[in-house]
Amino acid sequence: MVRIAMIGAGSLVFTRRLFTDCLAVPELNCSCFSLMDINAERLKYIDLAIRKVIERTKAKPQIEVTDDLAKAVKGADFVICSIMQGGVQVFRREFDIPAKYGVKWNIGDSMGVAGIFRALRTMPDMLKIARAVEQHAPRAYLLNYTNPMSMLCRYLQRQTQVKLLGLCHSVQGTAEMLAKWLNLDLNELQTLCAGINHQAWFLKLAHRGQNMYPRLRELVSNDQDIWNEERVRNEMFLQLGYYVTESSGHNSEYNPWFRKRDELLEKYCMHGTSWNPGVPNFLVDYHLNKAKTWKQELIDAALGKDNFDLRRSHEYCSYIIEALVANRPFVFNANVPNKGLIGNLPTDCCVEVPVLSDGGGLHPQAVGDLPAELAVLDQIHVAIQEMAVEAAITGDREMIYHACLYDPFTAAVCSMQEIRQMVNDLFDAQREFLPQFTKPR
Repeated sequence: MVRIAMIGAGSLVFTRRLFTDCLAVPELNCSCFSLMDINAERLKYIDLAIRKVIERTKAKPQIEVTDDLAKAVKGADFVICSIMQGGVQVFRREFDIPAKYGVKWNIGDSMGVAGIFRALRTMPDMLKIARAVEQHAPRAYLLNYTNPMSMLCRYLQRQTQVKLLGLCHSVQGTAEMLAKWLNLDLNELQTLCAGINHQAWFLKLAHRGQNMYPRLRELVSNDQDIWNEERVRNEMFLQLGYYVTESSGHNSEYNPWFRKRDELLEKYCMHGTSWNPGVPNFLVDYHLNKAKTWKQELIDAALGKDNFDLRRSHEYCSYIIEALVANRPFVFNANVPNKGLIGNLPTDCCVEVPVLSDGGGLHPQAVGDLPAELAVLDQIHVAIQEMAVEAAITGDREMIYHACLYDPFTAAVCSMQEIRQMVNDLFDAQREFLPQFTKPR
């Protein structure tokens, strides 16, 4: 029997989705699933919602529910991690404080000053999970969905020996979007995507051997609906020549071009039709609304009233597990150490590249060098991530300042002194979560 532990199982959307995906695999629909969360109320409703799925699918898995991390992961073959450290009142400080200096985040969960501080306060919990896996399930694969992906994965890769894989849905989500725009069957779209998480690039976009980038450029330039759907990413494509993986709201934060002036915010980030075009405080407002509705949503799910779609989704998780368990090869993009995979990014940094999964394990694929105009942006973020991870391990507060100093968006808005004061303000506000840091040098 395959044993799958789901850590942070209090998330209705993610837990039920991944669970249902696994039930679609014949070799997994009788597996043992251990659902773990520190929120007992959420976990109670998730348990009921999961059992409604079981009723509808006629599968026969075993379900365990616990708030004990060691119990959840003991003997697991796979550990899926999707936690969020702290509630909205915690992470909104990472929005409100930079906003005083003119730095207005949209999502703030992956890169930049907000992403760095989110990483710092999440790392201790991630380390506890990884240590529990090392002790109680040393052969398990740890499949991480928690952001900020690159910094957390790099931190765990330096601190532990777990078999870690960082997973995101931006690559397949973008491929689906581009196939729709091009009016092509997704299965006939030939792609090669590589870079870093949330800033990986479609190095190849073809159909039956024909390069689709000229056609895409024509659509982005002339179809107003397509332009409006992803204004930031479409502008980046027109200027850089390759399409980037993560949404416009995210990518508007990763560079110095779109958020540094109100008129640029207005042009690129306020009126797009994607799910998060770049509106300031989007993630804070989203979670504030969720705080008002989550219980009713869970109750509806527990009663089977929300008409949940049982079809298997595009999330990679179940396909990876199926490949490893049943030896059905599957190629996907994942976050792994750069062991000669991308030539012009630093060795061992966290990169997102194609990976082959089969009965023999995980096999990351080398892609060579990124085009120079893409590599330079990824290199900046890798350097920042490396400083942040090193600082988290050593407790070097000054290094955190230096990491924030080079963030492209923040540097486009603030002076060096303003960034230092911003970092000091964030350390003061999040002191309870950052015990390893001492006073500045």
